[in-house]
Amino acid sequence: MELLSNLDIGFHAALSLNNLVFCFIGVLVGTAIGMLPGLGPLATIAMLLPLTYTLEPVTGLIMIAGIYYGAQYGGSTTAILVNLPGESSAVVSCIDGHQMARKGRAGAALAIAALGSFFAGTVATLLIAAFSPALAEVAFLFGPVEYFAMMVLGLTAATLLAHGSFIKGVAMVLTGLILGLVGADVNSGTYRFTFGSFSLTEGIEFVAVAMGLFAFTDIVTNMRNDQTTREVKAPSLRSLTMTGKEFRQSIFPAIRGTSIGSLLGLLPGGGAMISSFASYAFEKRVSRHPEEFGHGAIAGLAGPEAANNAGAQTSFIPMLTLGIPSNGVMALMIGALMVHNISPGPYVMVSNPEIFWGLIASMWIGNAMLVVLNLPLIPLWVRLIQVHYWVLFPIILVVCCVGLYSIQNNTLAIYFAAGFTLLGCLFWRMRAEAAPLLLGFILGPLMEEHFRRSLLLSEGDVSIFYRSPLSVLMLSIAAVMCLIILLPQIRQGRKVAFEEEA
Repeated sequence: MELLSNLDIGFHAALSLNNLVFCFIGVLVGTAIGMLPGLGPLATIAMLLPLTYTLEPVTGLIMIAGIYYGAQYGGSTTAILVNLPGESSAVVSCIDGHQMARKGRAGAALAIAALGSFFAGTVATLLIAAFSPALAEVAFLFGPVEYFAMMVLGLTAATLLAHGSFIKGVAMVLTGLILGLVGADVNSGTYRFTFGSFSLTEGIEFVAVAMGLFAFTDIVTNMRNDQTTREVKAPSLRSLTMTGKEFRQSIFPAIRGTSIGSLLGLLPGGGAMISSFASYAFEKRVSRHPEEFGHGAIAGLAGPEAANNAGAQTSFIPMLTLGIPSNGVMALMIGALMVHNISPGPYVMVSNPEIFWGLIASMWIGNAMLVVLNLPLIPLWVRLIQVHYWVLFPIILVVCCVGLYSIQNNTLAIYFAAGFTLLGCLFWRMRAEAAPLLLGFILGPLMEEHFRRSLLLSEGDVSIFYRSPLSVLMLSIAAVMCLIILLPQIRQGRKVAFEEEA
C-alpha cells in the first residue's frame, strides 16, 4: 500500500502540464540526439544543463532523464536503417538489425527494437519503484565511514570499466578529485588552489567542466566527419509489424536482455553500452543457431535493445538512493540536484518525495511517449540524419555559449569551458575516457567530507575504516578488483572487449 501511495505522489507530480511538456521535450530531443552520430546524451545534457537552473528540480530531472533513455531508443533507428549507430549502445544493433533491413524487414526490425525497448523500460522502472525504498532504508544505516568506502568502491569500479588502460582510468579519476578540491575547504573555509583568484573561491563551475569535456570536445573531434547525404528509404507505417514467428522469437531474448541490463545498470561505470554487448554475447552463446548471428538474427536485435534500455534506467537506482553516480549522465543529474541545494542520497526520498517519485512516474510516461513518437515519426527521423554536421555544429555552439553565459551572467564559464575543451581533445587523442574524471569531480568533495568526518569521530585514528564490517567489505572488494585487473588474462579480455566496441 505504501508503494501505491508513493506512486500516487509521483504521478500527481509527473502528470502536471509543465512536467508533461518537459518530459515530451526530453524524449523528443533524446530520440533525435540518439540518431545523430557524434552527439550523445552526455554531451546533450551538458549543453542543456543551464536550462535546468530556471526550472523546478523535478522538471529539470524529468527532462534530463527523458534525454538519456530517449537516446537509447533513437540510436537503434539509424543503426537498423543505414548501419550507422547514433549512440554507442546501438553499435550491436547494427550487426543483425541492418541485416534484417537489407532483407526487406526494416519495418519489423524497428518494431522489435521499439517494443523490446518499451518492455525493458517498463520493467526497469518497476524495479526502481520496488527496490529503491528498500535500498534507501539500508543507506540510512550508513555513516561517514561507510559512505567513504562506498565511494571508493564506486570510483574503482568506474575506473575498471572505463575505456583505455587501467592507468589512464586511474589518472582520470585522480584528476577529477584534484579539480573537485578547488575552492573553499568544507570544514575550515580556507581557500585552496584558487591562486588568488576570487572567481575560484566557489570552485570550478560544474557545467563548464561537463560542457567542455563532452559537448565542445564532441564538436571539435567530429567536425572532420561531415555527414554526406544518404538516400534512405523510410519504411511505411504498414510495414512496421512483425509476423507471429518474429514476435515469438523476440520474447525470450527481450526478457533475458531486460534481466542482464537491469543488473549491469547498477554497476558503477555500467549502463546501456556494456549491457547491450553482454546481452548479444549471451544470446549468441545460448542460441541453437549461433551461425545466424550477423545475418539478421532476431535474438541479436531484441536482446541488446532491451538490455540497453534496462541498463540505462536501472542506473538511476544508485544515484537516487545512495547519491552515487554509476556513469557520466548520473553525475550530471547529481550536479543538477546540487545546484538546487538538494543533497543526493536516501534523504531525497524523505525530504523531497515529489522529486524522487515524480521522476520514477515520468519514466513510465516517457516510455509510452517514445513508442508513440518513434514509429510514426520515422520518416522525419530519416530526414534528420541527412542534415550535414556543418549546419548543426554552429547552432550547438551558440546555444552552449548562451547557456554558459546565463549561469552567472559573465564570460568566465565560457573561458573555463574552452580550457576544458582543449583538455578533452587531449584526452581524446590519448584515448582516455573523460567520464571517470567527471565522476571524480562530483564525488571528490563528498568523499573528502565523509573522510574528514570519520577522522573527527575517531580523533584522527584511521583504523576507524576497518572497524565497520560494511566498510571493510567494500574496501576489500575495491582492492580485489584492482588486483584482478593486473592478471594477464583479464587485461587481455578487457582489451579485446573494448576493441570490439570501437
